[in-house]
Amino acid sequence: MRDLLQWAVAVVLATALMAVEAGAQAVTAAPALDFSALIQAARIRGPLDFCGGPVPIEDPDVRERMEREILTVLADPHQVILWIKRSRQYLTPIEETLRKHRLPDDLKYVSIAESALRPHAGSPKGAMGFWQFIESTGRKYGLRVDSEKDERRNLATSTDAAIAYLRELRGLFGSWTLAVAAYNMGENGLRSDIRQQNTRDYYRLYLPLETQRYVFRILTAKLILKNPEAYGFRLEPEDIYPPVASEPVALETDREISLLAVAQAAETHVKLIKDLNPDIRGYRLMPGPHRLQVPKGSAGRFHQRLSGLMSQVPEKREEMVYVVKEGDTLSEIAERHRVSVADVRAWNRLDPKQTIRPGMRLIILPGSN
Repeated sequence: MRDLLQWAVAVVLATALMAVEAGAQAVTAAPALDFSALIQAARIRGPLDFCGGPVPIEDPDVRERMEREILTVLADPHQVILWIKRSRQYLTPIEETLRKHRLPDDLKYVSIAESALRPHAGSPKGAMGFWQFIESTGRKYGLRVDSEKDERRNLATSTDAAIAYLRELRGLFGSWTLAVAAYNMGENGLRSDIRQQNTRDYYRLYLPLETQRYVFRILTAKLILKNPEAYGFRLEPEDIYPPVASEPVALETDREISLLAVAQAAETHVKLIKDLNPDIRGYRLMPGPHRLQVPKGSAGRFHQRLSGLMSQVPEKREEMVYVVKEGDTLSEIAERHRVSVADVRAWNRLDPKQTIRPGMRLIILPGSN
């Protein structure tokens, strides 16, 4: 028995020793990591400018900030690939608008730094859309933001607003670097920092960390998108998302129209109408004038088809307002008025996860079912 125990211990020790040796050999045999391509990608050669103004890349601090931003962005290659893929859909129209206003092409990269070219991008501070306007600033520059429309999500209208704002900031601060810094942190904060530090040189100003990195993030987008192959992004033409071919229709209505009816009149589906018109909130158009994008080729008979569809829909019933009481649930309210929960949510633009609370006023259209 003792011999058997000694033999078992010997086997265990030998096995363990073999495992250690194998592990050591595996570690020894592992190929050395090579980051030379990444180091090469972050290396800046030649002059660099933003909106025609030179970037002092010879300054060690500026070079470090630039290289850090390049390495940070390259650490998320999936996002960069999406920038490139979306460029034809969104950057091309922005380029055309900047050209029309005779403004520097580099300003298009601000939209990448702000939203990564996502129309529904939002921030904890309430900013929204391609150019990340907060509601008050959006309204100041002509954007409609209410319960029916949010033009911060519309590429054309929000780009016009961003151009107006950036042009104003350029006039206030005298350079495009300071203009975009103010766009990021607000003109009052930037004005205060300039006064306290007695310099108008963006690269020498001590600013909030996000703003210190902001211009470099824009420059990184410029460097990569101008020459993606140099950074390892080799996409074929068919990899780039094409814009959806669309055309505008003007619509004047004296009654509420569902987006389903709009989609049917355009011979498409609701999702495409929402994608082409991301500024529309909810699933209905309220009475009044509207300008919509519909799939190309569908505008010709749009109004005729819509009139036919609307003639089959009864006129809107007189609505009532129900004030939510303590203990009410949405399903009980809907059942009491013989309507569906989905209709109550749609009429009041309630999100699926949104709960009701006492004192809320709900619009009800009795007898909908």
